[in-house]
Amino acid sequence: MPGVLRYLVTGGAGFIGSNFVRHLLGHPGRNHQVTVLDALTYAGDLRNLAGLPETRLTFVHGDVADPDVVTPLVAGADVVVHFAAESHNDNSLNDPAPFIRTNLTGTFTLIEACRRYGKRYHHISTDEVYGDLELDDPARFTESTPYQPSSPYSATKAGSDMLVRAWVRSFGLRATISNCSNNYGPYQHIEKFIPRTITNVIDGIRPRLYGAGRNVRDWIHVEDHSSAVLRIIEAGRIGQTYLIGADGEQSNAQVVAAILRLMGRPPGDYEQVTDRAGHDLRYAIDATRLRTELGWRPRYTDFTAGLAGTIAWYQRNEDWWRPAKAATEARYALSGQ
Repeated sequence: MPGVLRYLVTGGAGFIGSNFVRHLLGHPGRNHQVTVLDALTYAGDLRNLAGLPETRLTFVHGDVADPDVVTPLVAGADVVVHFAAESHNDNSLNDPAPFIRTNLTGTFTLIEACRRYGKRYHHISTDEVYGDLELDDPARFTESTPYQPSSPYSATKAGSDMLVRAWVRSFGLRATISNCSNNYGPYQHIEKFIPRTITNVIDGIRPRLYGAGRNVRDWIHVEDHSSAVLRIIEAGRIGQTYLIGADGEQSNAQVVAAILRLMGRPPGDYEQVTDRAGHDLRYAIDATRLRTELGWRPRYTDFTAGLAGTIAWYQRNEDWWRPAKAATEARYALSGQ
């Protein structure tokens, strides 16, 4: 996709979306223009975009499920990248309604506008649509793994993936899909596992661990996710799905222990809390198609090194996460977590 392109990035003030915007605007040799559409719910923050070139970045405050907002933005774009999503499993169990609106209605609104104006569309999804694997299963998720979502969050993401596939087949939508493993890195809201653990340790609070902590996640640094998404947009085959992963399988207990060690605390200095309902056992990504077909490789291949850098970011940026800390912990306390 040569030349300077106009990107519309939904959810671009959130964790993964803002990191993609930073990657896109900071990439040498690409002078793209970016419009960010974000509703600025609790997980979106304009500070995530601070310091980016104002001449190349436009921010629009709006709802991705509102066609009056979305349609003119899509009409003025060359590429639409859909990051906007309600994504916290615990929140989806407490109130699924926002997940239906953002993840399903929002996707429908975008792809209808892209169909109308013939725009290139890339859909960001998750490995959670595949359900989970047994802890001792050598298999990994591939692009042909059947969908078996287990929470309202993953069910709505699975539904949005299916909408995109149907629009490709029925209407010729020029779209690709990526399903990624768990991201970590800077600008992640402190309700999430890794930043919550880090900020608890900073505050002298023992980290919490669901159940025995045996559940396994396949971790990828958010910068690697960004580079993979850009590679798919620029070189991926229309109608294709690509799984994004960096061979980063770690149990939750291993992650907590690593954070504690890196922060000078005993690796067993955490509290076990009641396990989450429907807690998936293991995620594992086979990214062979992405690596062989598009030649993509992760940069952060050492999880401990990436984790150390993430810890350092939260230590340096207390003013970014501190305002939300008390309210986040109060919400968890209500559920005993």
